[in-house]
Amino acid sequence: MEENFTNQDIEFINQRGNSFEKIEEQLQFLKNGIPNIILNRPATIDDGIKSLSEDEALYYSNFFDSQKDTLKLKKFVPASGAASRMFKFLIEFLNDFNQEKETINAYINRKNDKNLSIFLIAREKFPFHDAILDYLKNEFPSYNQWNNAKKEFEYIEALLGTDVFNFANKPKGVLPFHKYKDFTSTAIEEHLNECVFYATSNGKSRLHFTISKEHQAEFEAIINSVKPKIEKRNSVSISVKYSYQDNSTDALAVDLENNPFRDEDNNLLFRPGGHGALIENLNQLNGDVIFIKNIDNVIQNHFEIIALYKKSLAGILIELQSKIATILHSVKLNEVTENDIQHILHFASSKLCIEIIDDFDKFTFENKIEYILYILNRPIRVCGMVKNEGEPGGGPFWVQGNKGKITLQIVESSQVDTKDKKQRNILENATHFNPVDIVCGFKDFEGNKFDLSKFVNPNRGLIVEKTKNGKSYKAFELPGLWNGGMAKWITIFVEVPLITFNPVKTVNDLLKPAHQSAD
Repeated sequence: MEENFTNQDIEFINQRGNSFEKIEEQLQFLKNGIPNIILNRPATIDDGIKSLSEDEALYYSNFFDSQKDTLKLKKFVPASGAASRMFKFLIEFLNDFNQEKETINAYINRKNDKNLSIFLIAREKFPFHDAILDYLKNEFPSYNQWNNAKKEFEYIEALLGTDVFNFANKPKGVLPFHKYKDFTSTAIEEHLNECVFYATSNGKSRLHFTISKEHQAEFEAIINSVKPKIEKRNSVSISVKYSYQDNSTDALAVDLENNPFRDEDNNLLFRPGGHGALIENLNQLNGDVIFIKNIDNVIQNHFEIIALYKKSLAGILIELQSKIATILHSVKLNEVTENDIQHILHFASSKLCIEIIDDFDKFTFENKIEYILYILNRPIRVCGMVKNEGEPGGGPFWVQGNKGKITLQIVESSQVDTKDKKQRNILENATHFNPVDIVCGFKDFEGNKFDLSKFVNPNRGLIVEKTKNGKSYKAFELPGLWNGGMAKWITIFVEVPLITFNPVKTVNDLLKPAHQSAD
């Protein structure tokens, strides 16, 4: 493959730390395509998804509380993406609207832009409203003489187009999310608030953000300003650390003929490999229980119920890990009998949702023991699932794998052949949605860390098409962090209440009750 590159290319690739083997693998995917996931059926309550009663949730939460001071806990928050998608309809408005030729109402009618209408009508409820209004009044002495249309246009222009705010080019974490009586909070602050509720042991709470390096100063400024008051209020010490997506996980872009894509200076173009690259960041963490939650999924009220279900997921994880460790220690000490094997298989299928291979009974005793080690000695994730309310994104499914093996997976609709009627029907009959509410354990039964890169399914990446300077290109995106990135983990799905899922995908989501003051 290296013969396709100049000496300058090879030096550039080596300087970046990219692997030629990985580049070759990705080029093959780009050339040949990525096979679609084959869905067997949706995961549903009692068929892949565990339902918790209130008493059970409380039991597992209390069990976690009884164990947590023997554990090192961490919260892992992917937070590197810019907020541009949050403001997509406002960016389109600034690009398309000509105030010399039409009114804003005419634009709304022409584009049928209900989002813009809602934004303008309700803008006083946004946590950034007062700051923008103060800016406009100070910057433009004639503000009070403007008509409503000019005020509305300049409001949006200030929000997105000035150095003062410039929200579309900032990460979501640093944006104002919630307005309280005496202050405005960011998503970063809310994650610190949450962290002390469920990721604290021995008076210490640990929080890890994955960020873009250029935004670290903004993160640190916010954390330095809010951390002391949160620590004092909760009598805890909070440790905050950061990591970046490694350049070596970036993917080489190709043109539509699958030749390496070059920019205007004839240099190779690499682009970030997607959030699946963060499996390497996760792999570097040292902890017994890792909570994963997206940066935009925070809430202004009801921290207690969020914490209850986070802790209950962790309680389930700890209980299952303990049972797995007991089994595997017995295996190591040669204490497992033929009769024990049947109980182990029942535990694996009924509690861990592991499908046992059909011809297991034909195995020799030694091969049965090897198989038990193979299926149980893996990282484990307990994933909260909410009832499907029509939100876009992935969900829990039973998936057909190699040699007909069926496993529980989180699947995105883009990974499925929706032209296939049977596959489309399975997708449409999903009862639950993935809110990225995950609790992980990635130490083995002897306390050693797993190498998480060994539990990724490389066939679960995505091919994306983009343009640069008017030229189209393709690139490979790594298997998603909680999709193919964890495909070979032991996977447990648990239903959690919808109130625990409050993402901010567009700016108007900040108008929902979960993001508005209860006062």
